[in-house]
Amino acid sequence: MGNKIRVGLVYGGRSGEHEVSLQTALAVLKAFDYGKYELIPFYITHSGQWRSGPLLQAPPAAVAELQFGGGAADGEAGAGAGYALQPVLRGMSESMLAEGEGAAGDGKPVDVMFPLLHGTFGEDGTIQGLFEMAGLPYVGAGVLASAVGMDKVAMKTMFAQAGLPQVGYRHFTRFGWKQDREARLDEIEELGYPCFVKPANLGSSVGVSKARNRDELAAAIEEALRFDRKVIVEEFVDAREIEVSVLGNDEPRASVPGEIRSSNEFYDYKAKYIDGKSEMEIPANLSQEVVDAVRSMAVRAFLAIDGSGLCRADFFLRRSDGALFINEVNTMPGFTPYSMYPLMWKETGVSYQELLDTLIRLALERYEEKQSIDYGGGN
Repeated sequence: MGNKIRVGLVYGGRSGEHEVSLQTALAVLKAFDYGKYELIPFYITHSGQWRSGPLLQAPPAAVAELQFGGGAADGEAGAGAGYALQPVLRGMSESMLAEGEGAAGDGKPVDVMFPLLHGTFGEDGTIQGLFEMAGLPYVGAGVLASAVGMDKVAMKTMFAQAGLPQVGYRHFTRFGWKQDREARLDEIEELGYPCFVKPANLGSSVGVSKARNRDELAAAIEEALRFDRKVIVEEFVDAREIEVSVLGNDEPRASVPGEIRSSNEFYDYKAKYIDGKSEMEIPANLSQEVVDAVRSMAVRAFLAIDGSGLCRADFFLRRSDGALFINEVNTMPGFTPYSMYPLMWKETGVSYQELLDTLIRLALERYEEKQSIDYGGGN
């Protein structure tokens, strides 16, 4: 086992996408080549407590094993079948991550961290900052790209700077909403109805609503403010929803595009993760001109936020005139059975297992490249 790469898999987390993260972690653990890797699970509870388990020699059978080895309540010790995840710290320390203590217990460091955390405190640059402080390689976007990829307002600002076309939008904070609700509603109505209301810093369509009139708009804003202090409202366009997977560091490449046909009125949380009825067409039925354009724009968006590792770029292709708009990027897209990211790469010729190998290689390469930076700290 000495030549295996030791991967710390981090999942769960203090966000509204906790359950999505568990499903992603289960799928990834089942896909790893245990001949190449040894994995240590790091589960973060809803309340933010870290738990670690022993080295995994085989994938767990169910989500319950990923939490407490038998379904114990949040904050309790593991019980029942499977392995028990032991409490380590409420906030994982740098030394425990770097030295492997509280995990395998053999003193061997974790070679690379693989965060499978969606949403707040996982995909927003916070945990990436912890890994940076601990001096650990990690899969996916860095601090800046993660933060920008999570904050839809900052993201759209950087897309505009890069010259990427977008639909109209407005944004404001909870303070601005409380200060003058009617003025905010008047500004938004310039976009027309219907429109989409979203928390600025959340993914997986959590807290997203479609508003058709002023009353629905006000209610949708209140709902979005449950999940974030900042809200973004976007113009509606009658469009096809096109997605592209991006993989790489400084020279990223794009997969074939896919198309989502939602089972609901729009591609919300239920359509993404629960009913399994949304249709995915991979590759999407597009002209070669549109395929080339959307792949090029996906790479431009990835570079615009200083991405690394992976992202999924989402687009609107307007039905009336074929205009293409970038909607957003997701710096840690899901790997569930319903996820587009690995499916688009599979159609491009990259298997699930190859994808995981590549992501770990990219993480280690980026870490090595960063070692040449002089931070002015001496020895």
